Amino acid sequence: MKKKSIKFRIIILALLLVFSAVNAEKSMSIYDFKVTTIDNREISMSEYKGKVLLIVNVASECGFTPQYEGLEKLYQTYKSQGFEVLGFPSNQFASQEPGSDEKIKFFCQGTYDVHFDMFSKIDVNGENAEPLYKYLKREQGGILWMDSIKWNFTKFLVDREGNIVDRYAPSTKPQSIKKDIEKLLKK
Repeated sequence: MKKKSIKFRIIILALLLVFSAVNAEKSMSIYDFKVTTIDNREISMSEYKGKVLLIVNVASECGFTPQYEGLEKLYQTYKSQGFEVLGFPSNQFASQEPGSDEKIKFFCQGTYDVHFDMFSKIDVNGENAEPLYKYLKREQGGILWMDSIKWNFTKFLVDREGNIVDRYAPSTKPQSIKKDIEKLLKK
């Protein structure tokens, strides 16, 4: 009888631990993460509280690279209303972002006159994925419940409260997101 009681208690304790871990993950916010800027400065995502964000994994040698121009145009159009574009370079797709952070910054500024915030090169998928991206994918899964990022220039739209409200495919052009951004800026 005592063995059954001990096993029962262990099972209950294990279930409580699992439930606590799941609830802790669900109570996390985008503002709980720290990220590293392209200039190697660690910042808290809480610096973006109250702003509408478009978070994008980017690459310099991709067929979608010209989207930098559209992303910069969105940023320039809406930054005064509390909008930010956050670019996270990744080399995980056909090695299309092979350069150092310094080279990436030089390319973005020199080729597309990028002024929105850029961050250090990261992994967006796999074991070494940036924790922020693990969170984004968990909050806004991809097609057919497959959460992984499929290619460069996948975009996540975040409202002023830090909720991930939409995920856009790499082929979605920045200008086609304008209405969604405007709707969130009016709130």
